[in-house]
Amino acid sequence: MDKSKRLFLKSKRSFRRRLPLIQSGDRIDYRNMSLISRFISEQGKILSRRVNRLTLKQQRLITIAIKQAHILSSLPAVKSQGSTLDRRWKLPSWST
Repeated sequence: MDKSKRLFLKSKRSFRRRLPLIQSGDRIDYRNMSLISRFISEQGKILSRRVNRLTLKQQRLITIAIKQAHILSSLPAVKSQGSTLDRRWKLPSWST
């Protein structure tokens, strides 16, 4: 195939656009735990905007909501089931 014909060929790879994680009806609020928990890693860290696929404004609102939930203790800082301290070392009985 010569060079002039290659320019007009479309790529055969199709891509599927992923649906946004936040729908238009969802309120980004510190009380909406089902929404907030989707944007936190196993260690309790806020995931980046690239990973979340959010707009800048949505990421800012999610960050503020997560921090407010941490302050009000409605969201734990670290998920207890994935704690590395329990898996690596056996805690002595007198420390509890």
